[in-house]
Amino acid sequence: MGKIIIGTSAVSFEAIKKGNWPNESAYIEQSLAFCQAWLNGEEHFQLQTSGSTGNPKKINVKRQQMEFSAAATGQFFNIPEEANLLCCLNTRLIAGKMMLVRGMEWNSTIYLEEPSGTPLANFDQSVTFDFAAMVPAQVENCINHPIEKEKLNHIRQLIIGGAPLAQNLQREVALLACNTYQTYGMTETVSHIALAKITGNPPLNYQTLPGVVISTTPDARLVIDAPMADAVLTTTDIVSLPQPNRFIWQGRADFTINSGGIKIQPEQLEIAIHPIMAIHLPGKRYFIAGAPHEKWGEEVVLIVESARISASKEEQIKSEIAAKVSKYERPKNLYFLDNFIETPSGKIKRKANLNQALNKII
Repeated sequence: MGKIIIGTSAVSFEAIKKGNWPNESAYIEQSLAFCQAWLNGEEHFQLQTSGSTGNPKKINVKRQQMEFSAAATGQFFNIPEEANLLCCLNTRLIAGKMMLVRGMEWNSTIYLEEPSGTPLANFDQSVTFDFAAMVPAQVENCINHPIEKEKLNHIRQLIIGGAPLAQNLQREVALLACNTYQTYGMTETVSHIALAKITGNPPLNYQTLPGVVISTTPDARLVIDAPMADAVLTTTDIVSLPQPNRFIWQGRADFTINSGGIKIQPEQLEIAIHPIMAIHLPGKRYFIAGAPHEKWGEEVVLIVESARISASKEEQIKSEIAAKVSKYERPKNLYFLDNFIETPSGKIKRKANLNQALNKII
């Protein structure tokens, strides 16, 4: 029988099923309450979406969907019996809940940590994990500290999700000794339905989990037919399909910029300008967006999470970008925000930040 490790305490699944565990923080209490419901056969669960493209909402999912997801991930990675799992994601959201479900379904030992920017800080280098999931910020924090970086190498399989990995971080992650994957999924598919090995060489090539069937609409949006989803889903993600079970993500249809009839995918433009941004504004987050324009409908703008820079440096960045991309893709303005608005899972809320940037200059 599996168990959950909380600090120096170990609580068996059998004890959790009966509601027997020591007094813990409110966060640990709600995590264990979810585990108790699962172990006692609860058939329906209410989950909250991340809110990356709108207001967060609650959706109902069936136990069977979550079971399918856990089984498919276990098959993809060939997870052994009684594996060691690290759960350091927010268990109020689907990513954290699914780490608990995987551990229970795989009869594993789950090391349950409250979410923090340094998820490995409480472990020494003798502890190894067969499987773990983190968000990009957690991985980046670990890489920036030599001791924590070495601990990452003690994870056999590491999946990274919640937000896209920046190009420079992909290259650093690819150098780790552990196997690392970027995830693709959503709350409606109860976590990921596809994974891309992080090689440091874009683009990421996603492979579907066992049992997942994909196709595209005439306008190249990804369609998902998966046992872990309650229905066939037509997404807003623009993709190409190099093979029947693989796709390359191009961007989101709802982020597409239409400037005078020319359609521009901001995510691809962000990749193109990354070398320039890494030189002039290293470590700063940024994104491309379409701002309203009276004549063209929308115009390309660049929004950076940074204090405002000098006018000369701003012009230099615009000049270097102009030399690298087509005239339609050149940002007409640069906007600077001290802090980006994020979802609870750490995704940048593009529309909210664009509105904030535009309102700031009125």
